[in-house]
Amino acid sequence: MISYIRGELAAVEEDRVVVEAGGIGYGIFMAGSAMGRLPAIGSQVKIHTYFSVKEDSMQLFGFLTEDDLKVFRLVIGVSGIGPKGGLNILSQLTPDELRFAVFSGDAKAISSAPGIGKKTAEKLILELKDKLKLEDALPHSGDADSVPGIGAGPAGTVQNDAVQALVALGYGSTEALKAVRQVEITEDMQVEDVLKRALKSMMF
Repeated sequence: MISYIRGELAAVEEDRVVVEAGGIGYGIFMAGSAMGRLPAIGSQVKIHTYFSVKEDSMQLFGFLTEDDLKVFRLVIGVSGIGPKGGLNILSQLTPDELRFAVFSGDAKAISSAPGIGKKTAEKLILELKDKLKLEDALPHSGDADSVPGIGAGPAGTVQNDAVQALVALGYGSTEALKAVRQVEITEDMQVEDVLKRALKSMMF
């Protein structure tokens, strides 16, 4: 079992990276969104990995955080979704967005990933509702790996209300969450202010 690889980022290819560690270059498949967050070639990186072994192949799949890897393991535990399919889903949705899609039953957002049909997306929602925790999508102070989400307090209430309003207007729940998260919240902002900025970002 290879839990993670720490070394020099030697190359970034179309769907994988090469990390050199101990004189060995490891080819690691990664989601495009994660590859876009990597430092410059030649920098030191730590990639959390999943080692897939089949009769005809052995492949490494990499993630920037342990949470990403945890969600990936849950996704590929769903019958009909292999490592490549799981990576496609996490290229389309961040772990937090996937949690939100699962709890809101947004099969459309999940099936937007290449190779994932509506029935598979619905099956994933059914099987992961009891395994994914929505609170894990909330920010944790001091956690460098966390992704900003909808938190508690007044600002969190405003964001939640804005998401619900966008859903009521006919937008997908995951799409609404993405748009609201992009809005920089200040203490004096009301739901209407967040809605206006979120809608503006969705138009471009």
